[in-house]
Amino acid sequence: MNALNALTLKPLLPTLLLGSALLCAPPAWSATPAPASAPCPALLQHDVLRLQDEKPQSLCQYSGKVVLVVNTASFCGFTPQYKGLEALHARYKDRGLVVLGFPSNDFSQESGSNQEIADFCESTFGVKFPMFTKTSVRGKDASPLFRQLAASTGKA
Repeated sequence: MNALNALTLKPLLPTLLLGSALLCAPPAWSATPAPASAPCPALLQHDVLRLQDEKPQSLCQYSGKVVLVVNTASFCGFTPQYKGLEALHARYKDRGLVVLGFPSNDFSQESGSNQEIADFCESTFGVKFPMFTKTSVRGKDASPLFRQLAASTGKA
C-alpha cells in the first residue's frame, strides 16, 4: 500500500472497526432476559390502570423486558402509528419487547372515555399491546411515571 492510500484510509479506520464490531455483536434481543426474581427498576415502580377494565396493574411485571412507553391519542396526526406499534409488539414480544400505550388528552387529541379509546384502538388498529387509562403526561398534573421519565431525560 502506498503512502497516499494509507493516508486516505486512516480517518476511516475507527468507522471500519466500529462497523466490524457491530456486525460481529449478537443482536440485543438475543440476550438472556433478566431472571424473574430481578428487582424492579425504579422506572417501573408504578401502578397504573388497564384501559379495558380499569383494573390496577404494576409495571414491575415488565421488569427484565425492553419497554417502549408511548403517549397515544386517537385524533392526532400520528394515530396511524398504532398499526406499526402493534406490528412491532407482535413481532418482538416473544423476544422480550413490550409496548405500553398511555392515552392522553394533554394535547386536546384524546377526548373519549377509556372505553371509547379501547374500542377505537381494537376495532381500528387491532391493538393488543397493553394500554392504560387516560393519563396526564406533562406539566404539574403529569402522572408519576411521566414525571420520572421526563426527569430522567433531563427534559422535565
